[in-house]
Amino acid sequence: MQYIGKPLGGKQTRKNVAYARVSTYGRKDDLADQIAFIRQFANAKGVIIDEAITDIGSGLNYNRKKWNQLLDEVMQNKVATIYITYKDRFIRFGYEWFERLCQRHGTEIVVLNNPDTSPDKELLDDLVSIIHVFSCRLYGLRKYKKKLQGDTSLKGGEKHASHAKGKAISESGDEKGAR
Repeated sequence: MQYIGKPLGGKQTRKNVAYARVSTYGRKDDLADQIAFIRQFANAKGVIIDEAITDIGSGLNYNRKKWNQLLDEVMQNKVATIYITYKDRFIRFGYEWFERLCQRHGTEIVVLNNPDTSPDKELLDDLVSIIHVFSCRLYGLRKYKKKLQGDTSLKGGEKHASHAKGKAISESGDEKGAR
């Protein structure tokens, strides 16, 4: 029995959490859809969602701030159930390991859409995800390279260094091969 949200007998209640994640800010609108779907499911089952957590970041990134805070709360035995729309919304690789971690702390992960996919399809989805992440990193490096090339304070910097390898750019802007 509870009195104004606090259990009688001094026991702490554990919360039910809805967790939603998208990979990019461009898909931010999908977060609201995921949370609405989870809330609709929970309401139909008579479950109250105590907290809704939304995250923007790659499913391969284990350093997502809100996701790590959620795992900390799981390990502190504060979370009863985590509701997610798909396994890959929680984590892209190693879902079973994190599910086992949650179970050891008495937390259940409920996956609302659990399609039966073949191992071949799962492998293909994982490979596409890896290629996507690394292509985004490569694109980011290209932007950084262009920024460096446009920085006039760096021009001619290597030509005076005796340990420099590769090409140095002279004051006139001509490239010279290293000796």
